[in-house]
Amino acid sequence: MGAVTDDEVIRKRLLIDGDGAGDDRRINVLLKSFTKWCSSPGPPEEGFTQRMLGTLAQCEFSMGKTMMVYNMNLREMENYEDIYRNIEQNITSAHEKIADCKKEIQRAKRIRKNRQEYDALAKIIQQHPDRHETLQQLEALDKELQQLSNIKDRVDAKLELRKKQFHVLLSTIQELQQTLDNDEKADDDNNQGSPAENGD
Repeated sequence: MGAVTDDEVIRKRLLIDGDGAGDDRRINVLLKSFTKWCSSPGPPEEGFTQRMLGTLAQCEFSMGKTMMVYNMNLREMENYEDIYRNIEQNITSAHEKIADCKKEIQRAKRIRKNRQEYDALAKIIQQHPDRHETLQQLEALDKELQQLSNIKDRVDAKLELRKKQFHVLLSTIQELQQTLDNDEKADDDNNQGSPAENGD
């Protein structure tokens, strides 16, 4: 526990001492000399006042130096705070740029995917004839279809004519068959009547 106390005492003395130039000791010597001079009944020894003034001047100089260092430290702290704010702003800006870059990457990926799909569609489209050629083919097919339709109409008309002719032919054959049957029946009837007449 004593070591810790000694450390604390040393730390406090160093803080009071400033930059370690003996300011604390110099002030203590000045106070002791002043107290001794005040309590001394006789006149001070020769050079005492000059020594006190010199020591006081050294203490004032050290104090001014310490104040300058203190003010410089304050300015440095403000400077560091400004640097810290700038760093924070730069970090925020960097995060925003990263987010924008991620969005740009996503957009680039989408564009690349669309281009790949467009290329695939273009290859498929190139495998087929163009519009002009397709229209020509359609016109040719329409003409051919019209020709085939005309041929079909002619064939249908000819088939209908042949049906009618075949019907007429069948009717004629039936009439001819009926006539032949009638003639044959008439011949049979005539043949049956002739022997009877011969018998009479």
